[in-house]
Amino acid sequence: MFLAGLVGVLVVIGAVFSITGGDGDRGSRSAAKPPSPAVTTDPDLPPGVKCAGSGCTGKDAEAMGCSGELVTTARSVTVGTTVVEVRYSRTCGAAWGRITQAAQGDQVQVVVGARKETDTVAQAGDTIAYTPMVAVKDAAQARACVTLASGRKGCTR
Repeated sequence: MFLAGLVGVLVVIGAVFSITGGDGDRGSRSAAKPPSPAVTTDPDLPPGVKCAGSGCTGKDAEAMGCSGELVTTARSVTVGTTVVEVRYSRTCGAAWGRITQAAQGDQVQVVVGARKETDTVAQAGDTIAYTPMVAVKDAAQARACVTLASGRKGCTR
């Protein structure tokens, strides 16, 4: 009975699709449809790199293949014993903030214009945190800041 109901629903969906989005009129309806937000699959990117530019914003640098040999530290500053850095990947066209020698409760933030991404050292014993990426044309557009658990603050630049 369940299977029959499922088949019926699929038939109705197929009929609606063929009436509204089939091979008929591809005019303004298709042209007006915005592209779906997805990870960039640019064939010019090196193997393992899964995004570039705005396609990287909000994503994890390691998971998207933007770290390792593709990253540099654009600027850094030490606040207490914690080092805060602007990390930048020219290949990915993105920057992010990273803190090292940090303690539980320390927070890192990267700021590019009005866009902000943050991360916090959550576990006792962890000493590193990094923000999701933000698209930039060059590393000078990004600033990284740290707020220590003690309340002390500092930023690059």
